[in-house]
Amino acid sequence: MTSPTSLLALLRSRTTVDCDTLDVEVATSLGPFQDCTSNQAIVFNELQESQHEVLLRDSIDLARKLAADFEVSLTELAIEIAMIKLALRMAPHVKGFVHVQTNPSSSYSTSKTLENARRIHDLFKHVDPHFDTSRVCVKVPSTWEGLQACRTLQATGITTLATTLFTLAQAALAGEVGCHYIAPYLNELRVQTEKGYKGDAPLFELCVSAQRYYKHQQITTKVLPASLTSINEIMLLAGVDHITIAPKLLRELASAEVDPSNASNLPSLFDEVKLAEEQIPAKLSFADNEEAFRMAMTRDANGANEGKLIQAINIFCDVQLKMEAMMRERGAV
Repeated sequence: MTSPTSLLALLRSRTTVDCDTLDVEVATSLGPFQDCTSNQAIVFNELQESQHEVLLRDSIDLARKLAADFEVSLTELAIEIAMIKLALRMAPHVKGFVHVQTNPSSSYSTSKTLENARRIHDLFKHVDPHFDTSRVCVKVPSTWEGLQACRTLQATGITTLATTLFTLAQAALAGEVGCHYIAPYLNELRVQTEKGYKGDAPLFELCVSAQRYYKHQQITTKVLPASLTSINEIMLLAGVDHITIAPKLLRELASAEVDPSNASNLPSLFDEVKLAEEQIPAKLSFADNEEAFRMAMTRDANGANEGKLIQAINIFCDVQLKMEAMMRERGAV
């Protein structure tokens, strides 16, 4: 009889696992992880820990010193520096990228998203001159404007991830513009932020279709599902390129034992790798056709999935405002 292994180990045998947290203890105790992902909500929750009070005040001090170099408010600059400081704490404990998300309030502006992403990239060197910025991945909301910003960023050497992604149209455009990753939200963000809210059925089909679409079209973009709510959801996605998992679910996966010889009893949606030609999504092209992209978004699930994008941007904007208030309370005005 083979020795039991954990579900986390079994998952790692099929999929690259990333940690969706800025808690160093999680990375050291449950690693190794490839990437460390984050967003405004993760940053805000981490910054509320008392241990980060010095980090907050140091971020404000550095923001004051750099204010003349960047055309942005002191509070926004301090938030970005704090995000980067947290990411740098995680960097020694992951093999690949550290992810930082752009300000959600710029989601519908290509120029502001570009400015924000470039500033985040530059700030890593201000905070730690020795850090290899090729390990920075900038997360950008998957609006038309955001994905056009990704097009320019990727062309100039800044790695991007298209986040808050709920439709194949977003996935197709993200692949066209060269995003390194997409993050399909399996569950709408409200499920994570509002206790008791269930939402629509998880978007398993989108994760599978996007990965198969990329492989069929020979697109190098990787699928990295996010917003997971259970270990059952996670194991159904075993075989996806990457997956990012929050601490609670990582601990559940690590503590759940399974006999490797019975792994076949844990089916994945990625098990059936060969599809008939008609089951492969047809090639989609939106990079130079804003009207077609917006109509595809509007028509997808009668607009329900576009609504999830809007909802996610709203939630992240609310958290951004909370972080700005946090900085002002400490003198960043």
